[in-house]
Amino acid sequence: MAEETQKERVDRELIELLNELRVVLPGVQVLFAFLLTLPFTSRFERVVGATEAMYVVALATTAASTAVLIAPSTYHRLNFRTPEKERMLWTSNHLVIAGTVLLTVAMGSSLYVVVAFLYGSVVGAALAGGLGALLVSLWYVLPLRRRARE
Repeated sequence: MAEETQKERVDRELIELLNELRVVLPGVQVLFAFLLTLPFTSRFERVVGATEAMYVVALATTAASTAVLIAPSTYHRLNFRTPEKERMLWTSNHLVIAGTVLLTVAMGSSLYVVVAFLYGSVVGAALAGGLGALLVSLWYVLPLRRRARE
């Protein structure tokens, strides 16, 4: 089988990136929808202090993550049939990484809000910290370690 050309590689990598976004985006959008509805529940008025501040962090980082993760698709559409595909791929790659960083914060702070509301801020902080460590380990440390070995 012949090796792929530079154009074929860029096309393949762009398709891979857009497919990866199809996996990530539904989860981010569901989290965002959940957070948007939370203030309209009758028990939300009991969320105060640090838990209320973490709710704002969760909402803001989820909104930002959604925006940043949707950006590659919009970028691609606005640059359709231009010779900018490789630059688009690099920019989109950075956007996806930034989006997952924001998503890590969003997930941790969302978990904190729910658990702190139910069981107190100490348990909420412990579980959110554990989730943060898990996500950082799986999403960043593992792939970067593997990359460093190669």
